[in-house]
Amino acid sequence: MPTQVLHSNSTVKNVLQIMNAEPSSAPNNNSQQHLMNDETAGGRSPITGRQKITVVILCFVNLINYMDRYTIAGILVDIQHQFKIGDDKGGLLQTAFVISYMICAPVFGYLGDRYNRKYIMAFGVFLWSLTTFVGSYMNEYYLFLFFRSLVGVGEASYSTIAPTIISDMFVKDVRSKMLALFYFAIPVGSGLGYIVGSVTARILGSWHWGLRVTPLLGMLAVLLIMFVMEEPERGQSEGYSHLTTTSWSEDIQLLCRNRSFMLSTAGFTCVAFVTGSLAWWGPQIMWSGLKMQKGYEDVTINSVSLNFGIIAMAAGLIGVPLGSYMAQRLKVHYPKADPLICAVGLLISAPLLFLGLALADKYNYLVLVLIFFGQVSLNLNWSIVADILLYVVSPTRRSTAEAFQILFSHAFGDAGSPYLIGVISEILKKFFAKGTIPVLLASMTLANNNLQTSSGDKQDDINNFHSLQYALFITSFVEVLGAMFFFFTASYIVKDKELAETETPGNIKRT
Repeated sequence: MPTQVLHSNSTVKNVLQIMNAEPSSAPNNNSQQHLMNDETAGGRSPITGRQKITVVILCFVNLINYMDRYTIAGILVDIQHQFKIGDDKGGLLQTAFVISYMICAPVFGYLGDRYNRKYIMAFGVFLWSLTTFVGSYMNEYYLFLFFRSLVGVGEASYSTIAPTIISDMFVKDVRSKMLALFYFAIPVGSGLGYIVGSVTARILGSWHWGLRVTPLLGMLAVLLIMFVMEEPERGQSEGYSHLTTTSWSEDIQLLCRNRSFMLSTAGFTCVAFVTGSLAWWGPQIMWSGLKMQKGYEDVTINSVSLNFGIIAMAAGLIGVPLGSYMAQRLKVHYPKADPLICAVGLLISAPLLFLGLALADKYNYLVLVLIFFGQVSLNLNWSIVADILLYVVSPTRRSTAEAFQILFSHAFGDAGSPYLIGVISEILKKFFAKGTIPVLLASMTLANNNLQTSSGDKQDDINNFHSLQYALFITSFVEVLGAMFFFFTASYIVKDKELAETETPGNIKRT
């Protein structure tokens, strides 16, 4: 009887009732019981109203998470003017945030696999809301930088845990759809960040007010997490209960031997590098290029940030669900489809973004179209990479895997990319000021500006634009590198998924 109930894929509640009633005849949690076995089951467990509410809350928090992260990008020029800083220190604002974020991620990953996740998340959201609000009152650059870095501590607690809660409530296609909804909030939230920052600053007359919107929403999120959100039991959706955790060192060893996890993390690191660079510097490069076009000399950064935010949201609205839909359709017939979709998306995005940057000072609407489709292709990755992690990693180490992926992808991705781009831009400005402009790079931009005959403010604008433009060209080459990592992932994805489906704590077969 218990076996029949399990194979009809009844609700978790019914399974637990039967197991409690007849423990001697309930099937053991062994290597023959696959983690994600809903396809062999006769039906699907119904999604409860509490689960739907939980997903909505997680999506809301993820939305304001990315709103908060990229609000500064929409008002960066105003911040640079007030603190009198260049592109290097402007990029450092994001890098400092991401460094603290990635350092704290493993700590919260460890805690998330072992302790109450609701309380950890509530603490994190409260901390990031508080530090963002306090930081908005700082009028010294290094104090502002300090509070900005503390925001990363709070956000690390949320980002490592939220996907694992979704994983513990749903399996297979339902999980993929819920993850798509969750990661859908990333580009949409980023776009809202540009809009909220720029619009609030314009209406209230100060960029400081742009940073005071998300803290209010964050406090609402804390209440929803504490009193409304459901925390599922770890492994619940796969039929496990009361799973035994392994040591942290053993978790790390097993993750490092998981080729699909490591290679997809390397590919995602390239995505993070590109996303971090473009999200931070995108509005500024578009504004600098637009000012050089006839009829747009007086355009403001706020209006450009608004347009960039709309493009980012629209690209997310299409790209994230499109990637999830393609993955669900294709991997039924092609088990390696997930990493291949990620790879192809990056290969399509690379030339589109390169051309968008190269033509940013010449064709306004064409550039918007190129950047839009480039971001759509880039956004195909988000939910797919998250899904790959969840089905190649055992339930008891998923928070640790999330933390490891966050640490690695940010350490070598968007932690340094805004600062690196800013530093390269500042170095190139010196070359432009001296008139030592590399001929090859000048030809790559298809430039028709006479850089030697312009003078005064016009010359400075041209130099500032091209220095940032050349620095951002790096992102297209990083996308190609990321595509290669995903192609390699496809070679191991089927085997590693099978290992995760048969692996149980204390019976590790990975070699």
